[in-house]
Amino acid sequence: MLPKATHKGKLSIGDKVLDCAVLDNEKRVFSERAVAKALGSKRGGSHWRRKKEQEGASLPVYLSAKNLVGFIDEDLKKALLEPIEYESGRGGGLIGFGVEATVLPQICEVYLKARDAKALLPSQEHIAAQADILVRSFAKVGIIALIDEATGYQQQREKNELFKLLAIYLAEERLKWAKRFPDVFYKEIYRLNNWPWPPVHFSKRPGIVGQYTNDIVYERLPVGVLDKLKELNPIDVVSKRRRFRHHQFLSEDIGQQDLQKHLLQVITLMKASTSWKGFIKLLDRVLPKGGTYQLDLLDDVKK
Repeated sequence: MLPKATHKGKLSIGDKVLDCAVLDNEKRVFSERAVAKALGSKRGGSHWRRKKEQEGASLPVYLSAKNLVGFIDEDLKKALLEPIEYESGRGGGLIGFGVEATVLPQICEVYLKARDAKALLPSQEHIAAQADILVRSFAKVGIIALIDEATGYQQQREKNELFKLLAIYLAEERLKWAKRFPDVFYKEIYRLNNWPWPPVHFSKRPGIVGQYTNDIVYERLPVGVLDKLKELNPIDVVSKRRRFRHHQFLSEDIGQQDLQKHLLQVITLMKASTSWKGFIKLLDRVLPKGGTYQLDLLDDVKK
């Protein structure tokens, strides 16, 4: 039985409006036509299907050029050779063809790698430029959250998903200490606040830096994570300080990796800002508190 589209919507990225859907198996997909449109291709999914019917399984037209083959890994190739077939719900159960949403950034990377290697043809330069725009957009907000918002699916998430998320997001035991916050993170905090750098005592930063860290990092992880971290890492009644660093309690496979990705985005926004107030305004727009962009982690929860 084919999966069905339970939520559908249109996602605006730059000047492109792309059809997307959430299926009843919780996969998020773009239609074949949407992927082609995102890359500026004039040929959509119908052309792709006709090509397969005539020649058998083949890569979509926007990645079929010989000069791109060497930049396509096996996982991406498999995903593109086996597009997702689903009931779109339009016109009495019409069949739709699409690719999983997370594949689109991988497609973009093919063009960016080819451009870096100076392997693109002149006719492909505009596609690489569009791929660059898409990748920059994806870096600001997770692709899963974008589709959930566009389709209204975020309103339908189960109430207990937060607890599932916390179960995989936080480590059962505290990880050994490792430096997770690079010096540039603190350097940018000092620059945006017009504080002298380097500080006289780097190990004794102003207490407000800790408040800033909670505000721009931990409070923008999934809802409930910071509360759980405070529970696992309480303030010592004698020293009035926490014995460990919050990030030491994040799971190595999920929490730590997401923290690093978040920090990279925060540092990028810092560098693009000229004042602390301007940075916070930009951060609130790009990475608002609530952390819904992380909910794709639930796909890894064992049933």
